[in-house]
Amino acid sequence: MDKKLLVNLSFLLSQPTGLATYASNLFPYLQPLEPILLTANAIDNFNCFLVPPNLTQAQGTKGNVQRLWWTQFQVPNIYRQLNSSLLFSPVPEAPIYTNCRFVVTVHDLIPLRFPKRFSALTLYCRYYLPRVLAQAEHIICDSMATKKDLQAFFGIPDSKITPVLLAYNKTHFRPLPNEIKRPQIPYFFYIGRHDPYKNLHRLISAFAALPHCQNYQLWIAGSSDPRFTPLLKTQVDELGLSQQVIFLDYLPYEKLPLILNQALALVFPSLWEGFGLPVLEAMGCGTPVITSNLSSLPEVAGDAALLVNPYNIEEITAAMQAIGTDEPLRTRLSQQGLQQASQFSWEKTASSTIEVLSGYW
Repeated sequence: MDKKLLVNLSFLLSQPTGLATYASNLFPYLQPLEPILLTANAIDNFNCFLVPPNLTQAQGTKGNVQRLWWTQFQVPNIYRQLNSSLLFSPVPEAPIYTNCRFVVTVHDLIPLRFPKRFSALTLYCRYYLPRVLAQAEHIICDSMATKKDLQAFFGIPDSKITPVLLAYNKTHFRPLPNEIKRPQIPYFFYIGRHDPYKNLHRLISAFAALPHCQNYQLWIAGSSDPRFTPLLKTQVDELGLSQQVIFLDYLPYEKLPLILNQALALVFPSLWEGFGLPVLEAMGCGTPVITSNLSSLPEVAGDAALLVNPYNIEEITAAMQAIGTDEPLRTRLSQQGLQQASQFSWEKTASSTIEVLSGYW
């Protein structure tokens, strides 16, 4: 092909979380476009342009700053060197004040919805992101909720934004044989970051208010964060729940299906999400889901989950109690979750993405 599409994968991590999970599942389906991948490691069956390996979240703030510097000052040179006609960035980063044409994906605007004083992410969204969005040929986003945020915060015209729902790995997240689903103590499960907007403090309070809560456990997975995790552990200790609320830290990808399958339910009462991948992965396992009635989460869960007001601790408790005591409800949610999850696929996500890219490349 004369036209060359660059795909920026410089941010990929060895321990993928949300953004890296999206990109690593999406790019294999872009092969018909014969893209050139900007990546730190060669990938079989793709034309790759190797970039520095120190541009990721694994290097902390330094890695993110180095990646933004590289994006601004090195990507334009690579773009010209490879005679590219379009850059696709699965994160909202691109070289501004240059002649590079690009399409970006915006996953959420949580740093603006829940701003933190002196937060690098909040500053990024206030001062860098608007320039990227203004210069972008088009913007892909994860949900209608994120599209509405883009319009509310930045006044982006409707015609410049295309919501493309994400998906999950159906061969990985699936129902497992019943004989392995026998945990000693029934547990509710949460996976994700420990930031305040994830609402873990209310989840812990809701669990503490659960009648006969000593008969259950609450497992909290996700990388420990020195800013927030100690406060959550202090809350657990003060409630006398240190034997029942288990902090698992980062869980390897291969362990997630079993833990989801064995859980009574995924409880994901986040105050805001651009998509909410754990909800979809849990439903794909046939695991009942309790999640928030805000942001994109109803788009993902449909009628297949118990939707609660995440600010209302009593509602979260009531949903957990219903799951714990009502077996027919668990069965119904499991079946409806599998049906809802079947409507999502990376093939669909990629097809819609390719359609957008083809319009500008």
